[in-house]
Amino acid sequence: MKLATYNVNGVNGRLPVLLRWLEERAPDIVALQELKAPDAAFPSDSLRNAGYEAIWHGQSRWNGVAILSRVGEIHETRRGLPGDPDDSHSRYLEAAVNGIIVGALYLPNGNPRPGPKFDYKLRWFDLLIDHAQGLIDHGLPVALIGDFNVMPTELDVYKPERWLDDALFAPEVRAAYARLLEQGWTDALRALHPGEVIYTFWDYFRNAFGRDAGLRIDHLLLSPALAGRLASAQVDSHVRGWEKTSDHAPVWIELADAPARTPRKTKAKA
Repeated sequence: MKLATYNVNGVNGRLPVLLRWLEERAPDIVALQELKAPDAAFPSDSLRNAGYEAIWHGQSRWNGVAILSRVGEIHETRRGLPGDPDDSHSRYLEAAVNGIIVGALYLPNGNPRPGPKFDYKLRWFDLLIDHAQGLIDHGLPVALIGDFNVMPTELDVYKPERWLDDALFAPEVRAAYARLLEQGWTDALRALHPGEVIYTFWDYFRNAFGRDAGLRIDHLLLSPALAGRLASAQVDSHVRGWEKTSDHAPVWIELADAPARTPRKTKAKA
């Protein structure tokens, strides 16, 4: 089974790119972020024609997350994080699909730092960590997937010295990501590619993609009940080179039907 995450940066404006990639890669379950569309404008008919059912949590112009499936019904279990006092931001959607729980998320950017947006990012991260602990405690097969807006280590960012003051690379944010992993989550891409420079985002400016000046901010985290099934993990970086594409590339993993390996714990070092 293939699970994928893709920040589409506008689901309607990038719909031809999304549909082209879905046909090419044929992922079974997909989490989308930055829909930038209200619920009524979500392209459910186009996705259904491509073979995917969907649930979504939209928002006009900003944010928005969705879960797509071509392997069975999507049973929504949560919309928004528990304890979030401001649920106007469409950032978290959770569902049971084909025997696993998928938590699709779009963590706040947090810039400028310091400031209210950075404070909001840290508060939201704390809520995510609390909820993630509950998922771990229940022993369920869970995948937390999406745009985390975190570069966990220096290996995950081009020229890290230029990002020291950025909210995506701040010590507090990297520490929060490390706290999340310490619950027992496996960072799937890093578990299978521990020493490789791998990016999932390239800015539109300064020929970032052409220079491979990127960031790894899109992650798939697997609970202990699921991590043993991890068989492969890749970034479809070539999609970033398509016309009118997102500034993110899709990231996907493949899960075996039965445990394929002893899960390797990954830690985000400061």
